[in-house]
Amino acid sequence: MASPLIPKVHKSGNVTVISFGPQFELLDECALDQVRDFVLDAAKSADPPIIVIDLSYTKFFGSSFIEVLFRVWNRVNGAGGKFALAGLTSYCREILEITHLDKLWPMLPNEAEAVAVMN
Repeated sequence: MASPLIPKVHKSGNVTVISFGPQFELLDECALDQVRDFVLDAAKSADPPIIVIDLSYTKFFGSSFIEVLFRVWNRVNGAGGKFALAGLTSYCREILEITHLDKLWPMLPNEAEAVAVMN
């Protein structure tokens, strides 16, 4: 049986970084079923509540993943924290711009810049 797909979580200063690696090129429903609770739990336990989600390898996500991002943002925002996205591919960035979520969430070119802004 294949091991479940889970993103990597690490701390960089005060920032909790959730990195979606190469196995998350497509964040479709199947992948989301495996990671949704993990990502939400990681956001809930982040102390301080400062989260960067690194999507450098992700070439596609749909509305269900946007819902997960929104739920993470709500948890972090409700706790007085900060939330940002890093490494968005042009397609994923375009999805967030079309939905105007780029106005809500900072989108940085890579994890290092996102962490620098958030610390």
